[in-house]
Amino acid sequence: MTTFASPMADEELKINPDVADIPVVILCGGMGTRLREASEKLPKPLVDIGGKPILWHIMKTYEAHGFRRFVLCLGYKSELIKRYFLDLREQVNDFSLDLAGDHQPRFLTDSRDEGWEITFAETGLETGTGGRIRRALKYIDTDVFALTYGDGIGDVNLTAQLARHRESGLLATVTGVHPTSRFGEILVNDANTQVVEFNEKPTLATGWVSGGFFLFQREFAQRYLDDTPDLLLEQAPLQRVARDGQLGIFGHEGFWAGMDTFRDWTDLNRRWDSGDAPWKVWKD
Repeated sequence: MTTFASPMADEELKINPDVADIPVVILCGGMGTRLREASEKLPKPLVDIGGKPILWHIMKTYEAHGFRRFVLCLGYKSELIKRYFLDLREQVNDFSLDLAGDHQPRFLTDSRDEGWEITFAETGLETGTGGRIRRALKYIDTDVFALTYGDGIGDVNLTAQLARHRESGLLATVTGVHPTSRFGEILVNDANTQVVEFNEKPTLATGWVSGGFFLFQREFAQRYLDDTPDLLLEQAPLQRVARDGQLGIFGHEGFWAGMDTFRDWTDLNRRWDSGDAPWKVWKD
């Protein structure tokens, strides 16, 4: 395997950084083809929940646990993600504009800016998830970094996950969640003649699936990610680090959802609009 040699010298790394210094890498380059009704004109991370992009919801979740540095791995319609953040101040404030003058906005309100430092990394249109991380590695200046996808949300205790990862001494930790059945669950009486309970999408109590919230040592990327552009994190890299006994799990029993389909999108918006949004762990 061809390994990726980082241009950053080891002595430049921030060893055991404070949570505010830990970069959160967010994979934002996918095309979201299964969410075509909502994302045909937008990259999937900009599809909104309650008027705010799901990407904003993800970043607010991390911010609630003290994270403030983000590295966005861009691909499909990357210019729209960049423009959203470049124009964010104009979007959330009232302002006046003198078209006969210098065309500079004069802000009439002063909404609180998000306290984020964001790096926008162009990682290719069709690059695999592992390849995107490798291409963004030059912007990761700590020995540990967080990683997640731009389409999954939950009330994961990221503070506890970080503590578990550090205590384990392992190269990687993944959040495990219980899968949701694709089919309706029917509970019947003892005679099998009458339905006594019907659950549309029950959460299965046994087994774990990846919830997509990871913590990695930088060494993981150097050892398990090669220079293949279509390398997928979820295949060889995670399979190998698991076989090597270096992948820990942080079990999450609370709310988690992936926004994969139009139905998922409408359900998350319904939850937000009704005030039933368990992933909202931040204060307004």
